[in-house]
Amino acid sequence: MKNIHSIEFQTGSKEELLPDFADDFPYIASRAELDKYIGGYVPWHWHRTVELFYMESGSLEYNTPGGRLLFPAGSGGMVNSNVLHMTKPVSKTEKNIQLLHIFDVSLLAGEQGSRIAQKYIAPVVTAPQLELIPLFPGNAAEEKILRLIFESLHFSTDEFGYEIRLREALSEIWLMLFELSRPIWEKQGAQNKSNDKIKLMMIYIHEHYREKISVPELAAAAYLSERECFRVFHDCLHTTPAEYIRAYRLQAACQMLAKGREPVTAVGHICGLGSSSYFGKVFREYAHCTPSEYRRKWQNSDI
Repeated sequence: MKNIHSIEFQTGSKEELLPDFADDFPYIASRAELDKYIGGYVPWHWHRTVELFYMESGSLEYNTPGGRLLFPAGSGGMVNSNVLHMTKPVSKTEKNIQLLHIFDVSLLAGEQGSRIAQKYIAPVVTAPQLELIPLFPGNAAEEKILRLIFESLHFSTDEFGYEIRLREALSEIWLMLFELSRPIWEKQGAQNKSNDKIKLMMIYIHEHYREKISVPELAAAAYLSERECFRVFHDCLHTTPAEYIRAYRLQAACQMLAKGREPVTAVGHICGLGSSSYFGKVFREYAHCTPSEYRRKWQNSDI
């Protein structure tokens, strides 16, 4: 299980980049050290893969277009394929550690169009109303799934038959999640066109954040009116276009300060945040310290 404390995006699609993800076994296990993420949280992102998670310690807030859920230690859940989500630690008194299975559903379904894919996989991953399946202690069925998630995350990769044992465990977990979520996915939900539109606008921002971005330009990237642009941002990300653009620029600035060698006075200009005085002001509001203090904190740490 690999320790991770950052997120990267694929070029072009801007989906999350998943290192070590292999076509011959599309699966990775991760131990997310959430307190070590630059910026202090995991920004809005999506991935075609399914995410099963277990909170080892601390407490985590999950945000999706459908709302917000809190996951304390011992809880977990499943984030569905291509669902936009953002997470941030809640607990300040202990380490926030999240354990994750991340896999392509082909690992369970086999060949595309197979009976397993049609009967057991497609009903779940194509349900627009099924963003996240929460699992909490106190419910017998959910506790059983949580236990299997936790145990399978600790399978030894050196053990004979590891891949087959893991696929068997994930298949068992999937069947239980299938039954647990049946009342939700059996209700016919309308396709959410806003999901595709917000992703087009996010991609545009990720590619042009260093430049001046106007709302008309942003709306045009998703073939929307300005009014629809504001509505989609509100419905999907619970924010405004301007607030999201500024937050993304500040995330980029945090990355540059933590990992780069560019002069602090230049970082604001490079990230589209204007003059050094304005950059200093908005950065202090965001990170509760100056850009120079932030750089010292991260570059002198053992992260």
